[in-house]
Amino acid sequence: MSARSSAARLPHEPGVYRFRDRRGQILYLGRATDLRSRVQSYWGDLRDRTHLTRMVARIARVEAVACDSVHEAAWLERNLLEAGLPPWNRTHGVETSIYIVVDPRPRTAGVRTSHVARFDGVVGFGPYLGGTRARQAISGLHRVFPLSYTRERLTGAERDIAASRGVGPRSRERLAAAVIAALDGTDAGAVREELTAARDRAAAALNFELAARIQEELAAFAWVTSVQRVTVEGGGDQDVCGWVDGLAVTFAIRGGRLIGWEQRECGRSAVGRGSAGTPPEWAEFARRNAELAAALIRG
Repeated sequence: MSARSSAARLPHEPGVYRFRDRRGQILYLGRATDLRSRVQSYWGDLRDRTHLTRMVARIARVEAVACDSVHEAAWLERNLLEAGLPPWNRTHGVETSIYIVVDPRPRTAGVRTSHVARFDGVVGFGPYLGGTRARQAISGLHRVFPLSYTRERLTGAERDIAASRGVGPRSRERLAAAVIAALDGTDAGAVREELTAARDRAAAALNFELAARIQEELAAFAWVTSVQRVTVEGGGDQDVCGWVDGLAVTFAIRGGRLIGWEQRECGRSAVGRGSAGTPPEWAEFARRNAELAAALIRG
């Protein structure tokens, strides 16, 4: 099967793809919101990517990993490029790695970003890719749960806003818990519902600038709360393996980061230990990507 034909077998899902030449050398690695559409575009009008024309002529095989979110695909691309930069990739990526910190302390209560994973006295989430998205998500959280207006030593204007929002020091614990529940996925729905309602009210009042800003907050909140397992703070080392009909796909996780991805044809016995040792939370990911690899190779 030609590389162009195999591209039509990719799913309409987010993920990471790479191209190999006839010798098996990796030419290029990228990420996509829609794997099939993105990869097929290389055989169409390249537009501002005409520098890739010579590379496309050398593509002999397409390989891909389907991810559960665009955020997960972004992290996987970042990790793989940091492990090794193929000849047609220009950079490791420009998005910033960042954390979101929920601070319930009386003097400094609020939600903010941090570039380091230091969480003494506060609750940290992440890492996330994209400083702008993290700050937009925080803006949305503040719109729904104004934790910072419960801290001590507010300005006069801030006290007025706190009063109009009906919050104060006695609300601090409740609001901090609500923000934590939103970020850890326990109750993300409350934020989505409140922001959606606020956006619709703004649009109904013809305040389209505010509606657009809230829509950006909604999208950013979806980004930071989406499934993302390929980069985990404080994670360990393990190899994750999926096997389907004589094809094995193995992912190397080191220090909580998925940094390697290989596939090979082999019998089930050759991957028995690796497959049996795959943690349950990775089993479905490994299996469906082994199925995808088989589809791309064999049709």
